[in-house]
Amino acid sequence: MKSVKLHRQLSRLVINSLVFLLLFSLNLSAQEGDVVNGEKLFKSTCAACHRLDKKLVGPALKGVTDKREQDWLISWIKDSPGMIKSGDKLAIQVFEENNKLPMTPNPQLSDQDIIDILAYTKGEPSVPKATLALQEIDPAVERGKKVFKANCVACHKLDKKLIGPALFKIGEKRDAEWLKLWIKDNAALVASGDKLAKEVADSTPIAMTAFPQLSDQDIEDLLKYFEVGDVKKVTVNTTSASAGNEEIFNNPRTGVWTSLGLTILAFLLLSLIVAATTNKKIVEGEEEEESMLKSMFLSPFLRFLVLVFFLLGTAYLTFGYFMQVGVDTGYQPIQPIAFSHAVHAGDNKIDCQYCHSSAKNSKTSGIPSVNVCMNCHKSISEYTGELFGGYSKEDLDGEIQKVYDAVGWDKDNLQYIEGYEQKPIEWVRIHNLADFAYYNHSQHVNVAGLKCQKCHGPVEEMHEVKQFSKLTMGWCINCHKTTEVDMKNNDYYKNIHDQLSKKYGIEKVTVAQMGGQECGKCHY
Repeated sequence: MKSVKLHRQLSRLVINSLVFLLLFSLNLSAQEGDVVNGEKLFKSTCAACHRLDKKLVGPALKGVTDKREQDWLISWIKDSPGMIKSGDKLAIQVFEENNKLPMTPNPQLSDQDIIDILAYTKGEPSVPKATLALQEIDPAVERGKKVFKANCVACHKLDKKLIGPALFKIGEKRDAEWLKLWIKDNAALVASGDKLAKEVADSTPIAMTAFPQLSDQDIEDLLKYFEVGDVKKVTVNTTSASAGNEEIFNNPRTGVWTSLGLTILAFLLLSLIVAATTNKKIVEGEEEEESMLKSMFLSPFLRFLVLVFFLLGTAYLTFGYFMQVGVDTGYQPIQPIAFSHAVHAGDNKIDCQYCHSSAKNSKTSGIPSVNVCMNCHKSISEYTGELFGGYSKEDLDGEIQKVYDAVGWDKDNLQYIEGYEQKPIEWVRIHNLADFAYYNHSQHVNVAGLKCQKCHGPVEEMHEVKQFSKLTMGWCINCHKTTEVDMKNNDYYKNIHDQLSKKYGIEKVTVAQMGGQECGKCHY
């Protein structure tokens, strides 16, 4: 008697699969870039000509790895002129698309440096959320914030223009030494003949106040504050089990490595089981080796495994399909009039609540009546802005005429037509919650102080409005879990805040902790 292994080909398949997975994991590790280092390299090497989100001298780079192969990008960044001279078709195409502006070669960057930069262009956060929650605020940033509040807030904001420009990330636009001289005595800097100082001074009719009383350290702290902005210090309950779960779900890399590790373990287990179940002892001289396919088909374990994976996969796909029912993100119906929010809310800066006035006082935001349109369009009978959506000026003038046809307005005599039978404009509804879900606009707009864009997206940039958010229960609950309640100037909320702060050991209270996660709030 002797032992003969009949699973030689099957064993080779298992071993080759394991080798492939190990090589894949090593390759994945090698190709994965350091986002933090990539951000530093991007700012020092690329920021003069590129932005992530919009075109500067060169094109916007966010998501560039989805459009170009990594090896090609490495070669292009290192020596773009050389690639063009070599006749690379894609390199020539990119060169011509960018008005034949030559890109500076960067031979000093290593392949790993470029991989790090490409990782940063994917738009992934440079610091995991769990790390952000635990990080301490730099004392210099806190000091800079105090200097800003004492000297700058009358004319400046961080995030938007006031009397002077927005100051967030101003250090990326101006040299630090120049900023120190400008802040201390901008008039003297202009008088010295500094071209940049004269250009900045001419760009605003109001002269900036000099601050000779600020020390160099004060200004350095101020510039650090401009770089970082308002950082919220969060006290984390380290005993909470949810922190680990949130890190897994919020950090996609964790999921990749976990899935890969489980897959490798599954293959190891499979190889052991196959090795244990396919060894047979047979009489010498009667040896007969079966084919790989026949061995796999006849193996009860493998057939059972295929069945289990089939059932699990079917259940997963079925569940995923049904979870999308009623989720209408991106829904963008054709409206009876080509009304552009980008023109009205964007170009003309009309406040959302001018038209949707009931949003701050009632459950619904309301559909504005045609009379609201006529407040402006009594004297605006033709379109004079930039064309959009493939419409001509005549087309858009015709869209304004549809408003006149609804109310009976005579644009030539500037008066309503007597006895005219008015017709409502039948707008097509876009956002629609389920009947069993209660939502109150005034609670969110008036009490919580939320901007319309929080749920509806950047409507001031949309010519045709579409559904921006999922509007699912999970989406609402996640917002309640992360949104802090403003307790200022409200003694009732302050008492609750103090009690909950003591109970949970935290400085801020979220909507969920205030009861925003109770079923009866939205379903009753």
